[in-house]
Amino acid sequence: MAEQTQKKILVIDDEADITSLLSFNLKAKGFAVEAVNDPNQSIGVARSFLPDLVILDVMMPDLNGIQICRMLRADPKLKAVPVIFLTAKSEEADRIQGLEVGADDYVCKPFSPKELILRIQSILRRAGEPEPVAVRRLQHGAIDIDIERHEVSVHGKPIELTATEFKLLRLLMERRGRVQTREHLLINVWNYETEIETRTVDTHVRRLREKLGDEADWIETIRGVGYRFAERKVAQS
Repeated sequence: MAEQTQKKILVIDDEADITSLLSFNLKAKGFAVEAVNDPNQSIGVARSFLPDLVILDVMMPDLNGIQICRMLRADPKLKAVPVIFLTAKSEEADRIQGLEVGADDYVCKPFSPKELILRIQSILRRAGEPEPVAVRRLQHGAIDIDIERHEVSVHGKPIELTATEFKLLRLLMERRGRVQTREHLLINVWNYETEIETRTVDTHVRRLREKLGDEADWIETIRGVGYRFAERKVAQS
């Protein structure tokens, strides 16, 4: 059996004791690790190291984690790299902000290195799964998704979706007619495998509907359960 390529983890945190702790635990699990304590150096190191995953602190001087995550998502070579926020900020609004700028997971300090490593392994496993190639476009009503180009249009006009909104809409459309629970969406869109406020899903669905405009009715709310992309759009009276 061929030996698997060593996965590379970039840790960005201004606290040296945190990066030392993570480096020790990650290396013990067989990861290649690069640690950065100066946030101003983070993008340069990321471009040269080309990590498979980034662990990113939020509250740092000069450049905070939200800003760095936006820069990662804007870089052609780094935009698809999974990001886990590691931070002392634990309010729901903070988690939602982190997810909206493109983070894949959100771990609050103090944290368990063992749990963090399990989350890393879960995200890397999902990232390594082959992308289905049979379906390249999804179209229902006036909504059209070009999966390869990562573009969405409504009535032929492009709309700007965040990476999370795109994944959410794609999943709902791919499973048209089937109810998706909030918990199922959290696992499959956000890669969560532990309990989290399900209002995160409701917030994203509300914003997605706003962007879909008069096509928002395709996404149905199933009270007490979750959401469903309708088989057919019900005409408004």
